[in-house]
Amino acid sequence: MNIGLFTDTYYPQINGVVTSVKMLETQLRAMGHQVFIFTANDPLAPRHADNVFRLPSMPLTFLPNHRVAIMYSPKLMLNMKKLRLDIVHTHTEFPLGIFGKLVSEIYRIPMIHTYHTMYEDYVHYILNGNLITPKLAKRFSRVSCNRAKVVIAPADKTYNYLRGIGVKRPIKTIPTGIDFSPFCPENISASEIARTKSEIGLNLTDPVIISIGRLAKEKSLDVLINMMPEVLKSVPNAKLVIIGDGPFKSCLKELALSLGVQNSVLFPGARPWEAIGKYYRIGDVFATASTSETQGLTYIEAMAAKVPVAVRKDPSFEGVIKHGETGYVFDKPQDAAAVIIKALNNKAEALYMADKGYEAIQHLSAKHFGNNIKNVYMAVKEAW
Repeated sequence: MNIGLFTDTYYPQINGVVTSVKMLETQLRAMGHQVFIFTANDPLAPRHADNVFRLPSMPLTFLPNHRVAIMYSPKLMLNMKKLRLDIVHTHTEFPLGIFGKLVSEIYRIPMIHTYHTMYEDYVHYILNGNLITPKLAKRFSRVSCNRAKVVIAPADKTYNYLRGIGVKRPIKTIPTGIDFSPFCPENISASEIARTKSEIGLNLTDPVIISIGRLAKEKSLDVLINMMPEVLKSVPNAKLVIIGDGPFKSCLKELALSLGVQNSVLFPGARPWEAIGKYYRIGDVFATASTSETQGLTYIEAMAAKVPVAVRKDPSFEGVIKHGETGYVFDKPQDAAAVIIKALNNKAEALYMADKGYEAIQHLSAKHFGNNIKNVYMAVKEAW
């Protein structure tokens, strides 16, 4: 098949959507399909990449690290026929998603849509939610999804949300898979872990709480920083290492300073995805307090690295992380410190749960993910 993936975010940007799109692209090509990427231009992107079409773009005012396409290419639209696409698969509701829908309608190609983002959790970026309200975000999501032949939800949480806001189209729950090899402990030596710790200013004996992802308000990283005074009472040399970048970084640094834990909270910045496995491996426990995830790829990556995980209770983790079995789960922000302290002070128990967690995610392999998506394409194409 010839498949077009339409996404506003793509390499060299790093986020969950990019990870999902890249994984799907890799798996589809491994199966022998032709894959074409349609995305926004990025000044840091390679000038030429096979089968990647970039549209003119500009940075978002309220999210300057993200870019948005500002116009469509009539030439590209005219040449689209030559690509002989069998499937249009959109991964955004914004400009590239709209472009994908136009391609679908003009050339009569069935469109699949993956719903990656709970927009209600992001409206605060635009005039503090006074311009786009949660109600408007729901309506926008409903209309966008009802234009597709099939909607793909990364988790049951997303499926239930979409049904709840009135999406009538068929919805398939297909968790995004990952390639386990970059995170596999056997592929990351002890000396490499030691060098990585030294590089970011850690002592080899420091107990490390690792968190990886975009530094944004909805990720609730403030919960992790707020717990640190309590954690340090029990584990004085513990360090919270937050890998990533984003609009909330300065606020998080100010919070650490105000609590007097600035020497115990490190912000090394973003790291390239191909090297991210070793940053998980420096952690004695991976922690996240976010409840805005549609699936939450970072906790799956941590489990693939056999790092114990501690997460805030959320439907996106259900069925994978079970408290006391495959990881640690805390209900309220004020409960985070006790769970983290337990994980750091009971290493044998934590590592046992990490092994069980690794077993629990075997169905999330990249190959399984690619096959599931391919099967949706085939079913839609046959019914078209």
